[in-house]
Amino acid sequence: MDIGATTLILLVSCVSCLLLFLNGKGQKNRGHLPPGPCPLPILGNLLQLDTKDIVQSLHMLSKRYGPIFTIHLGPRPCVVLCGYQAVKEALVDQAEEFSARGDLPTFFRFTQGNGIVLSNGEKWKVLRRFAVQTLRNFGMGKRSLEERIQEEARCLVQELAQTQAAPFDPTFLISRATSNVICSIVFGDRFDYEDRNFLTLVGLIDQIFHLVSSGWGQMYNIFPGPMSYLPGPHNRIFENLEQLRLLVSERVKMHQESFDPNCPRDFIDCFLLRMEQENQDPLSYFHTETLVMTTHNLLFGGTETVSTTLRYGFLILMKYPEIQAKVQAEMNWVIGRHRSPCVEDRAHMPYTDAVIHEVQRFSDVLPMGVPHAVTRDTQFRGFLLPEGTNVIPLLFSVHKDPTQFKDPATFDPAHFLDERGGFRKNDAFMAFSAGKRICLGEGLARIELFLLFTTVLQCFTLTPLTRPEEIDLSPLLSGLGAVPHPYEFRAVPR
Repeated sequence: MDIGATTLILLVSCVSCLLLFLNGKGQKNRGHLPPGPCPLPILGNLLQLDTKDIVQSLHMLSKRYGPIFTIHLGPRPCVVLCGYQAVKEALVDQAEEFSARGDLPTFFRFTQGNGIVLSNGEKWKVLRRFAVQTLRNFGMGKRSLEERIQEEARCLVQELAQTQAAPFDPTFLISRATSNVICSIVFGDRFDYEDRNFLTLVGLIDQIFHLVSSGWGQMYNIFPGPMSYLPGPHNRIFENLEQLRLLVSERVKMHQESFDPNCPRDFIDCFLLRMEQENQDPLSYFHTETLVMTTHNLLFGGTETVSTTLRYGFLILMKYPEIQAKVQAEMNWVIGRHRSPCVEDRAHMPYTDAVIHEVQRFSDVLPMGVPHAVTRDTQFRGFLLPEGTNVIPLLFSVHKDPTQFKDPATFDPAHFLDERGGFRKNDAFMAFSAGKRICLGEGLARIELFLLFTTVLQCFTLTPLTRPEEIDLSPLLSGLGAVPHPYEFRAVPR
């Protein structure tokens, strides 16, 4: 592992703190976990992992230990699942057993298990069911939501036009567009792109995603106790999460002051209505704190994953201009140049649909998924995983599985096309994970990606500032999330 002097000092500090932290603690019954690399006391398998690219480290270990093995992140054992078959057998075939949320210290320290993403048991089931139903009622898969996204796509195009084909970094512009879509659902309104609070919100989400995906974020997830007392960039994760919470709390307060139970305007109003209906129930999960944290989860998930996917997609199309040209040719045929793309167009644009799926497969924005845990003692492939065992479904390994994709290391839309050029589904496509913990915003994200992607390409040809063959598609960071290298391009009007 490549460790600089600062990290080495940090590591020594971690070991010292952990020795005190774990003093006197006994070993738990580990059941019968799969074999894996031999861990060191306290450190576990840290020296076999590159915290700057933990995904590749785990993938390489699977070549030695097979599709299911145990890795120790510090003193904590985690079962890693690699390849389509192993992940599918766990998350789909034994969906109930693998449906608990595993440890994610960078977020758990803030949420304390509240909200949707990190909650478990009956609370998670109730909150998820409510969120899915509410999102559906406010347009998921319906025309009202389509119109909102079309409006945002037009705003994005207007901003791109103002660049006048000059070089610019698209990061925050794309993030503002995707964040406005989820804001319109949870807050009831979109923001002007120059709104100060909105710029703060988008900036906080971007910084959090970068920090939790960095080596510092990975170190915190491995050694949360000692790292909580050490200085470093990882502390900004919690500062930013708290600032984002305050912004959401202010919006919730504004909604409470103008709330009309007879006319819910958005997700927050629907949650407030449920709170009012259950205010006499001591066992209710619907409280102001839970509302703030659930809204927080939706904003973060609905902004960063879609915007990062689009940024990767635009970068990929500039590396392969022939693919960009083919998408635009299909668009000319199906949509033309004088009306906005709509969701119905997707069924008539198999090549474009395949390109978007391939962007998601190839970029792997959440390469490790979000950790799972088993809900009870679970037999799996001849091993016994005790209740609460952490599980890492390495989605990167599913999308790079040569048994499922002909040439997984290559960007090729043919991975999602049949011999006649029609779109072909692939069960190994798990960009939204799989099973009971599949992303609850999958429907929204699919519509958003299609409409924003096609609307931009309908109006502009994306031109890189360097030769296509020099474009680097490898991630800048690869931890919880995969983050592309920063880049600039020209949006040349068509």
